[in-house]
Amino acid sequence: MNAVTAKRFSIAEYHRLAELGFFESDNRFELIRGEIIKKAKKTTFHSACNSLLLGELCLMMAKSACVRGQEPIILSDDSEPEPDMVIARNCSDNYLSSHPESADILLVVEVSDSTLKYDRRTKLSLYAESGISDYWIFNLVDIQLETYSEPYQKQTGSFDYRVKRVVLPNEVVVIPGFPELSLDLSAVFPG
Repeated sequence: MNAVTAKRFSIAEYHRLAELGFFESDNRFELIRGEIIKKAKKTTFHSACNSLLLGELCLMMAKSACVRGQEPIILSDDSEPEPDMVIARNCSDNYLSSHPESADILLVVEVSDSTLKYDRRTKLSLYAESGISDYWIFNLVDIQLETYSEPYQKQTGSFDYRVKRVVLPNEVVVIPGFPELSLDLSAVFPG
């Protein structure tokens, strides 16, 4: 008896499927560990928080770093997620030749409501394994920011972050890599 296994895709295969029109144009997808994942529809709360965050980060970063909203990043040969926000090192060609890779990324941010469990488990483990030093989840369920830093590999082989911190919506948080820049969360959490 043969075991049933799922087909895992490489980034090259994933891009080829997109070129062939395999994906519906009104839906967004990302490649996570070889699996093609359909992204959840955004609530208005998610969209408002994401837009406010993008505006704040773009103003703060100015020319210090590249702020990308809902754009792909390359983490391995089989993972090309599209986080809600990324702060990446400046690049002379503005990432025209390639999406940012792990070494380019200073911070990854997910805005989470219906995807909170997925972002805390699957995405967190993927980002830690890829060596992303700082990962933030704007938790819209509990109205708080969860910051994760210091990725490491557990004895079991899985990946996680050593430091987790909860920041409340009326507090301020320092942008990783930019100790002189602080984000007032009351400007990001709508209402």
